[in-house]
Amino acid sequence: MADMTKTDLVEAIAERAELSKADADRALEAMLETISLQLSRGKTVQITGFGTFEVRERKARKARNLQTGEEMEIPAMQVPAFRAGKNLKDMVS
Repeated sequence: MADMTKTDLVEAIAERAELSKADADRALEAMLETISLQLSRGKTVQITGFGTFEVRERKARKARNLQTGEEMEIPAMQVPAFRAGKNLKDMVS
């Protein structure tokens, strides 16, 4: 089970920013939608001190179907990635 759910995060944002839960939820949704939209366009989103959201290319590779043992090709794809910034790394350490 997750230590913090989206509901918990909305409540924490509302409390820290002195917003209603509805306003905090809208703000969080807007932020997530904006980051997702930029990533879908191949853009990078950098939040100084926190981290960088980016799209990375995952190379094509061969894998094995565990049920049949058959070898299969997994195509190359783009995947979202996050790289923590210095302040976040320092806070976690």
